Amino acid sequence: MANHQRKRLTEVSRTLAKVALGELPAELVIRDGTLVNVYTGELLPGTDVAIAAGRIALIGDAEHTIGPQTVVRDAAGMHLVPGLLDGHMHVESTMLSVTEFAKAALAKGTTGIFMDPHEIANVFGSEGVRLMHEEGQGLPLKVFTTFPSCVPATNDLEDAGASLDVADIETGLDWEGVIGLGEVMNFPGVVYGDPKMFGEIEATVARGKAVTGHFPSDDDRMLQAYLASGVTSDHETVTREQGLHKLRMGMHLMIREGSAWHDVKEVIKVVTEDKVDTSNISLVTDDVSPQTLVDKGHLNHVVRRAIEEGVDPVTAIQMVTINVARYFRLEQDVGSIAPGKCADIVLIEDLRRMEPSTVITDGQVIYDEEQLCVDFPVYVYPDRVLNSMHVKRPLTPEDFRLASREPAASVTRVNVVGAIENSARTEKRTAELPVLHGVIQPDPAQDVIRLACIDRHHGSGQISLAFTHGFQVKTGAVASTVAHDSHNLIVMGVSEADMAFAANELIKLGGGTIVVDGGKVLAQVPLRIAGLMSDKSLPEVVREVTELDAAWKAIGCPLNAPFMTFSLIALPVIPEIRISNRGLVDVTAFKLIDVEI
Repeated sequence: MANHQRKRLTEVSRTLAKVALGELPAELVIRDGTLVNVYTGELLPGTDVAIAAGRIALIGDAEHTIGPQTVVRDAAGMHLVPGLLDGHMHVESTMLSVTEFAKAALAKGTTGIFMDPHEIANVFGSEGVRLMHEEGQGLPLKVFTTFPSCVPATNDLEDAGASLDVADIETGLDWEGVIGLGEVMNFPGVVYGDPKMFGEIEATVARGKAVTGHFPSDDDRMLQAYLASGVTSDHETVTREQGLHKLRMGMHLMIREGSAWHDVKEVIKVVTEDKVDTSNISLVTDDVSPQTLVDKGHLNHVVRRAIEEGVDPVTAIQMVTINVARYFRLEQDVGSIAPGKCADIVLIEDLRRMEPSTVITDGQVIYDEEQLCVDFPVYVYPDRVLNSMHVKRPLTPEDFRLASREPAASVTRVNVVGAIENSARTEKRTAELPVLHGVIQPDPAQDVIRLACIDRHHGSGQISLAFTHGFQVKTGAVASTVAHDSHNLIVMGVSEADMAFAANELIKLGGGTIVVDGGKVLAQVPLRIAGLMSDKSLPEVVREVTELDAAWKAIGCPLNAPFMTFSLIALPVIPEIRISNRGLVDVTAFKLIDVEI
């Protein structure tokens, strides 16, 4: 890896042995901390850690490893915690570049992530994955990649910017730092023997790498077929019963606590009430907004949530350190504080609060006294990734008017996409709407407004129109190029003039998310990198997203993280109904349906 501090164990093992014996001095010695031993579950006070060549040479009494040049750091009153590892997350959800995300995560004690860059893969394919992966390799944060498995998420219901086949995935699995296969969302494809899904899983298993899963169903036979096919983990568990059953089947249970999906409270009961062995459980974030990173934290927040629900702090820490390392077969390098391991150590005073005072990666102090202590490399994305908006022509208000099949009628019945707060699911609803001059009208009084999805990848001019319920928007319009998983341009609003204005402004920005009212921009977050990530700093993005949140409220929407709920309105793999660039999708029946009934 590009970071000069990061050496393989085989390159430095003789040096480490000599330091342990006292024949060579350590570079850094941390004195007198309380070691959180994730192997035994013990707290060991009065422990020193001797570090050389970016790795740990010795734990215990390190007096004999201190030479004239050794930096000695007093850790009295501090717990020495292994660097935290996030076993499943999407950097794109933070709206930050990998570099800016790394700065935020390291300050919260996260020293390694296992990212699934399937958002950028849906826009730029293997090239997008390679760019994010490459950006991650030069950072003090350890960035491991699980290669995206389902691009596009469906073959017949939408059009993404790119697709990945088995050959692409076989190539990607051989890149250094690619550690497994990204979440296998197409579980029906796996279960019923889809050749592409089987080819990807076989290629991953043949390389001895992890096949990470996504299984939101309660169907036991499908679960067992999915496991028998080679998938080994899941982060979509929302009930204690599902969690317990998956653990009994040998599945690695990833319990998720993101910005909009809060699963710890319920699923952690497998630990607090069922008292299961926790070695096959990890805690993950999946999707985190920039505000959550700043206000609550990253993995340290998820650990804190588990502790609040009654989990022993050391057990909770095991679930974000050694358990993750073992699942991904990286225990020799990360996940613990022990001889030979990478010197990734977080100093924390109170384990229940989980607020780091110092963060060390590869033996280097990265964060201390509430600030980052190292310079981060600058990574520049190529122009074509910064110019990803390929919409055929500027949009007009007429583009957002849906004609009724009965132009002379005064009312008509329509299918409606029903959004649910804090849920990835939608509900299939119907509504009776007025027809005026042959055009179906929205009805804000019923909370039914216009919805559109526009192809932004191929310049086809394709626009699909529908209606949505649940956002309580009373005026204006919103638009976004963060539209899982194909990331076309989605627009929602009361006024078709504002919808056109929002879409055109977003195209000019190069993608992002925007709120407008009466032909004025209320707030916008430009996301120039593939229309998904900002090229600005964390504080700037947090300010923009905070303004965006306020703008959603100003047009009437009271939901928590509404832009995250809106970003899922075009995801045709989670029930019940969605919009795609091809039209309205009944996800339960897996087919396109008419808007008008």
